[in-house]
Amino acid sequence: MPMKLFIIASVMVCGVFSSADPNYKQHSYGAAPRYEYVEIPHCAKNTTKSWCLEDNEYPQHDVQQALDHHYQAVVAFYKDKLANTENSVDGLDKLNDEVYLCPSSTNYIRPLRAINVDGKWRTIVNNVESYGIKYTQNARIDECDVIVGTTCPLVPSCYESKCVQKNIFHRFLVYNPHDYTFPFAIEKFKMPGSCGCIVGAFHL
Repeated sequence: MPMKLFIIASVMVCGVFSSADPNYKQHSYGAAPRYEYVEIPHCAKNTTKSWCLEDNEYPQHDVQQALDHHYQAVVAFYKDKLANTENSVDGLDKLNDEVYLCPSSTNYIRPLRAINVDGKWRTIVNNVESYGIKYTQNARIDECDVIVGTTCPLVPSCYESKCVQKNIFHRFLVYNPHDYTFPFAIEKFKMPGSCGCIVGAFHL
């Protein structure tokens, strides 16, 4: 009887530690795979645009602490960005009267988060002060007020025409909390720059 109990117990123990899944494969151990951390901010759920102007979860304190810690390097980064960005609008917040062939709305914005040219959400350093320097980064955007592809309203009907949304690239100083060495970088972002009109062939 003891022998039978031992055999039954052994079978039960083997059943516990064996895989019930016939497709189970033993993992090979080696170097750990590298994963890139991709974060979609909560503010992205409240907009259809590729940027957020308001963000209740913006890491204001973390950004300020990082700016204080890397003060000299970040200041050099920031000044270089301002000096070498074409059509820089930092410091501007007023609109000029402009006329285009397609109606559009122009605004100056200070994004807190935005999607870069690689399609990844980034935290933009904005409205944060460190050692007396107020870090602000503006972008001039111009969005079509008409459906893209419709006829340009100011072009005579004898011409083929259509309204198109044109984009412009902006460079922003961004904060990456997962880069523990130097959590700042300058990255490019595509934003609406103007509402253009393409004019085609003439028809009688």
